[in-house]
Amino acid sequence: MTDVAHASHRLHPMSWLFALLQQLRQFVVPLVAAFFFGGDRNELWPLIGIGVLALVSVWRYFTYRYGFSDEALIVRSGVLERSVRVIPFARIHNVALQQSLLHRMFGVAEVRLESAGGQKPEAEMRVLKLADALALETLVRRRGVHAGPATQAPATAAPLLTLPPGEVIRLGMISNRGLIVVGAAIGGLSQYSPRMLPNLLERWGQWLLGWASQNGMQGSVHVAVAGISLALVAIVLLRLFSILLALLQYHGFILSESGRRLTVERGLLARWRTSASRRRIQAWTLRENVMHRLLGRRSLDIDTAVAEQHNQQRALRELAPVATPAACDSLIEHLLPHSAWPRLEWRPQPRNAWWRLALPGLPIALLLMALAAWGLGWWGLLALLWLPWSGYVARRHVRAAGYAVNDELVAVREGWWSRHWRFAELDKLQALQLTRNPLDRRCGTATLWLDTAGAGTTSPPLRIRFLPDAEARALCEQLSRTLAQHPLRW
Repeated sequence: MTDVAHASHRLHPMSWLFALLQQLRQFVVPLVAAFFFGGDRNELWPLIGIGVLALVSVWRYFTYRYGFSDEALIVRSGVLERSVRVIPFARIHNVALQQSLLHRMFGVAEVRLESAGGQKPEAEMRVLKLADALALETLVRRRGVHAGPATQAPATAAPLLTLPPGEVIRLGMISNRGLIVVGAAIGGLSQYSPRMLPNLLERWGQWLLGWASQNGMQGSVHVAVAGISLALVAIVLLRLFSILLALLQYHGFILSESGRRLTVERGLLARWRTSASRRRIQAWTLRENVMHRLLGRRSLDIDTAVAEQHNQQRALRELAPVATPAACDSLIEHLLPHSAWPRLEWRPQPRNAWWRLALPGLPIALLLMALAAWGLGWWGLLALLWLPWSGYVARRHVRAAGYAVNDELVAVREGWWSRHWRFAELDKLQALQLTRNPLDRRCGTATLWLDTAGAGTTSPPLRIRFLPDAEARALCEQLSRTLAQHPLRW
């Protein structure tokens, strides 16, 4: 290792500005409240507070250093209390680069280095010159735990998946991200003027009433037209907002591979770039809802060994936000070449387990029937139609469910309207749990839970439900022997 490699590096000269903006974001509300609602408008303490924050940010620039040894990244920081943090390259699971619009104007980026299970980044550099940030990402990639002369990553990354604008628009039509915008807008309008939203609805109703009377519509027909029109407007607005958010977040999406490291870059105004080693992938989820099927698309997500509790965006999670089924299968086959995907031999779930799925909805159906009968009389008995419908849905769920196990992975498929395939490599399983509740003991069934590291909060569980007890125990013993023979791979 040369002296240059060991040299200390500073943050970008403008890093103090971004650190100041980050701190002001946390204190802007109390500062503004104190300035406008304080007893004495001539008080200068809010300005003094901003000045102190600016001095701290400038001092952070002068006291923050980072450098490299043969096996670790070394970070020196602190204002009054100095600290030296040594982060082995082998412990860095994820490198995330983030650029807001302001970052892009200055040609800089924020860098976060993450390890498995950490509640916060191992190192957070706000900010570096973009070229230095990319060089740091390359250095981490090449000095990982398995990096060596024969396995160093190539200089260029090979793209595995790109999303043209048409695919991003399809993603917006599939997702429900517009609910976030609509919910925020409703909350903001309610705070600004509590009567604004009711007034808008009243005006809408008056306009529809005038239009309906001109066209000879009265009574229930008018009500039906009003309800249908409002529903259509709401659906169109939600989809338009979802498409807008998808374009902002996923424009220019590129999934690339460099050596054994995957990198995702995306974003229209703000850009995110995050990468993780393939060996850090703990579990996979292939999703397909009704809109996916109408557009002939699926989504492929992964769980990595990086905690995601505080910032979902900084972890590498979406390998294919939207893609054709063939593209998703090809991507899985490329990244898991020995998994035999999609040629797995699926074992069906026992067909008589359908009533187990329908059972939890039975009390709700009976309660709704009682309420409907109390309010509508004999017409309320029509709520009993929910029982055969729930039984039909349960049968469809059981018919679609199944599991597959081979020498490389274990996979589970579930769902009907919204389907998912959840699978993991056997070397990534941490623990097995066989559970039997009183109903299972009565029916002679069991559920096998399979635990991996880093499962996301939005990921479906990896479990095999309602298996005959003997089959569940045999499968648990088979997987236990496999786990005992193979070390856990992080």
